[in-house]
Amino acid sequence: MSGEPYDILVIGGGVNGAGIARDAAGRGLSVLLAEKGDLAEGTSSRSSKLVHGGLRYLERYEFRLVREALSEREVLLRAAPHIVWPLRFVLPHVAEMRPEWMIRLGLLLYDHLGGRRLLEASSRLDLRTAPEGGALKSGFRAGFVYSDCWVEDARLVMSNALDASRKGAEIRLHAEVIAAHRETIAWRVRLATPDGTNEEVAARVLVNAAGPWVEQVLHRIAGASERAKVRLVKGSHLVLSRHWEGEHAYILQNPDRRVVFLIPFERSLTLLGTTDESYEGPPEAVAITDAERRYLLTAANRYLRCPLKDADILYEYSGVRPLFDDRAADPSAVTRDYVLMLDAPGGAPPLLSVFGGKITTYRRLAEHVLERVQRFFPRLGPAFTRSEALPGGDMPGADFSAFVDALAARFSFLPPSLLNHYARLYGTRALSLLEGANAVADLGRHFGALLYEREADFLVRTEWARSAEDILFRRTRHHLHLSAAEQEEFARWMR
Repeated sequence: MSGEPYDILVIGGGVNGAGIARDAAGRGLSVLLAEKGDLAEGTSSRSSKLVHGGLRYLERYEFRLVREALSEREVLLRAAPHIVWPLRFVLPHVAEMRPEWMIRLGLLLYDHLGGRRLLEASSRLDLRTAPEGGALKSGFRAGFVYSDCWVEDARLVMSNALDASRKGAEIRLHAEVIAAHRETIAWRVRLATPDGTNEEVAARVLVNAAGPWVEQVLHRIAGASERAKVRLVKGSHLVLSRHWEGEHAYILQNPDRRVVFLIPFERSLTLLGTTDESYEGPPEAVAITDAERRYLLTAANRYLRCPLKDADILYEYSGVRPLFDDRAADPSAVTRDYVLMLDAPGGAPPLLSVFGGKITTYRRLAEHVLERVQRFFPRLGPAFTRSEALPGGDMPGADFSAFVDALAARFSFLPPSLLNHYARLYGTRALSLLEGANAVADLGRHFGALLYEREADFLVRTEWARSAEDILFRRTRHHLHLSAAEQEEFARWMR
């Protein structure tokens, strides 16, 4: 080990870790982010893809969390209009589950609690005449519609990591923290590197943002006092063919008082989720069960005019939410709020561990982390992430439509579907991806669907992609549109 210690070593390359690294680097600290696998490989690419306040959390009186999340929707809309956009949710009314006055009151609170400015307000629907009622069974007469946002979850992680790197952070992937102990003024941390050797680094502050692995990391840190603060809850999703017209989503109430979402996905598909089940296995081994499939399909089919069937399932995934353990008996009732635990006995080098949280509030979580460690860095710069765009989001007026029009005028040879793909995933960075291209042939080898060689090269060059899986499943979702043979051919090309 040589050289000056890093100011902060962040363990974990999910949305929280990447957000903390960006915030810290942008405020003048030297930062190392260490991730044992790939960015967004765990929970942060397996979410419901929503930036939302959490309407159902109002029933549990989690007003602080809901207020913060509602406010963050509009911050992220301005910071990343290419990967975050408004989404209208239709809520069919079922009198036996919640009275109409309760839903209306909750939606009024939802409209105003977070200082909404950009998003449309909620309203009542007559599902017998409204287009949104066409996909539903005839028995559903009344409903409500309100606003939340969609987010490309893994792209959000990539954008934060990319900005952290631009601001001077070192992003180290496939570098697992296997041990750490305190010395006089810094932590000594041992990393397992991809070539099978170990490396030692030093850091003044250690931040454990390992998500579902937060407790595993704590067991490797000598002298760490926090234990057993995380509750693992599994959430599973199905990707199916689309069964309705329009770009609105549905939020469906169930007899167990949980809700599931039916969300427009990938142009012609549907995302159905999520479940809430306690989970005790290794986070990397999480998988959907047949009982969860039945639960999701049954929940949707209570409402849909054309029932969903097993044959409609095109893909499925599960993730593990690392929630703070508040001892709630029902996994659905466990708080989605985050808790930060700072361990710095007697002025020793501090360890800050992150428990819980949700993708919507990652930015505020990062700000709170920096607030907690500010006393260790007297020259820490001011907070900036509330007003600064993420990479690709620096569009005049955060106007994505105007940006797409300008991109189409400049690269008129691109088919609309391909142009929109580049614009959505990369925003203004698409200009760099397409630089010098004057025809589709300039994009290089075509692997199928919308995947061309130029995009793959761009991801290897600028986003730390190393394998076909990195590209197909996290930095993009090309896996949903390529055949098995096409995916195998792309994997051979990547090698």
